Amino acid sequence: MISNITDSHESGHDAHAPVVTLIDQLLSDQQKLYTPIVEIADKIDAGEIRTDTYKHLIPLSKPTEGQQYAFQVELDKCTSCKACVAACHSLNGLEEEEAWRDVGHLHGGEAEPAWQQTVTTACHHCLEPECMHGCPVGAYEKDADTGIVRHLDDQCIGCEYCSLKCPYDVPKYSSRLGIVRKCDMCYQRLEVGEAPACVQACPNEAIKIINVEQEKLRPILEQKRGFLNGAPLPNITLPTTQYVGREVPKTAKPADQEKLIPAAKHTPLVLMLTLTQAGVGALIGAALNVSPTQSIIGSLMFFVGLSCSIIHLGRPLGAWRFFLGLKTSWLSREILAFSVFTLLALLSPIALSLVFYDIEGFVNLPVASFFARALYPFLGWGVTIIGLISVFTSVMIYHDTKRDNWHLKFTIPAFFGTTFAFTGLLLAQVAPFWSLLLAIPIIADLILLAPAIKEKPWTPALHRARLMWHPLRKITIARFLCGILALVICPFSIYVALPLLIAGEVLSRSLYFRAVHSPKMTGSF
Repeated sequence: MISNITDSHESGHDAHAPVVTLIDQLLSDQQKLYTPIVEIADKIDAGEIRTDTYKHLIPLSKPTEGQQYAFQVELDKCTSCKACVAACHSLNGLEEEEAWRDVGHLHGGEAEPAWQQTVTTACHHCLEPECMHGCPVGAYEKDADTGIVRHLDDQCIGCEYCSLKCPYDVPKYSSRLGIVRKCDMCYQRLEVGEAPACVQACPNEAIKIINVEQEKLRPILEQKRGFLNGAPLPNITLPTTQYVGREVPKTAKPADQEKLIPAAKHTPLVLMLTLTQAGVGALIGAALNVSPTQSIIGSLMFFVGLSCSIIHLGRPLGAWRFFLGLKTSWLSREILAFSVFTLLALLSPIALSLVFYDIEGFVNLPVASFFARALYPFLGWGVTIIGLISVFTSVMIYHDTKRDNWHLKFTIPAFFGTTFAFTGLLLAQVAPFWSLLLAIPIIADLILLAPAIKEKPWTPALHRARLMWHPLRKITIARFLCGILALVICPFSIYVALPLLIAGEVLSRSLYFRAVHSPKMTGSF
């Protein structure tokens, strides 16, 4: 150790004086340093720096009864600098590709082609948040005092249904955490009178927090007015964000509206939907055929489909809480319906085997005769009714997102078409005309392509058709080839047609997700 110890006789100091080391000297000097933090603290104490700089950008009082917090954006002041995006990202510790606040662009449309506006947007903390209504496990809450819609990370199972339900693309999925996350208006800062990160960061003060009257705002939004032109219609969730300052043309549209960018693949969901619907159809056909072999095939497809649904979840161990959303969420109802059908899918091969071998005279067991005379008819009806109800819950999950491409008129032919195609496949062994049922999903997909012959005006249906015929062209062609080959081969060999039909329906369901027009807030260049 380095020291300044010197001989007491030579220095003239008292031999009993305390020893002062180099470290002691450095610590003593450090206490005398005038650091920036100390300097700022002294200026605050002297009144030279104001600590209420951002107070004019947040309400002076908390919301009273019937009020809630809301963002207010002055369009004239937004310059697309994205300081709000960076501040939100930094304060909340988001991942590299994750953003809770976005900046996009609106164009004036054909009426005013030279008009352009940059728009900053985050969660709108809606009066009727569809993310909360759709969540199967209660991972959202709307604070009764402030109206802020908060995501409860510890409750989330990562099903991403809230992302499909929100028309503004607000909840963002984190593959690292296996959950979605979203803007919470920096409620911890608001509680202590501090402005949210995005509000503080904006150099032009384009964003502020205000109190809004919920019941005054509700009828305006329900009549599809009072929100931003060019954004998804507000009557679905009743968003509270106020866009003020500059008048937006009625023909305004997102800058990226006509870009042909396929949506997310959702491969586990593609396989889950296709195989569960195929399994239901096959089990119905096997029940009518009294074929244990076909029933086993149907059960296997169904259970493989269910296992894919588990892969889709970021936190599958929390899915047992699905009952929390039964009142509002079709996803919870689907889980319940498929749980009941799982029991029938297990019993069906056993029951059919006993009935088949009893009818054929190979085995004469009292229990087989009992199933044949009493229980089996009820089991067959149960498979049919519960199976079709289960498929219907799947239909409603996507119809309830309010996306134009997933409306009932498109989703019913797609989902039930797959179910009936597999029923027809198995029944074709008895009567070849049943193979005509395989044409239902093919015709349904052909109808989706019809708008591709149009050029104007833009519609979600036209957007989907163009996606199917341009960036997704190879998948579309393969889908029709597999479906048509299965239809042709089915009357001659159902087991050769089976893998072709599965492949065709998997490709069809892939197009269902990838070619959908996903509504969101204003787009970027």
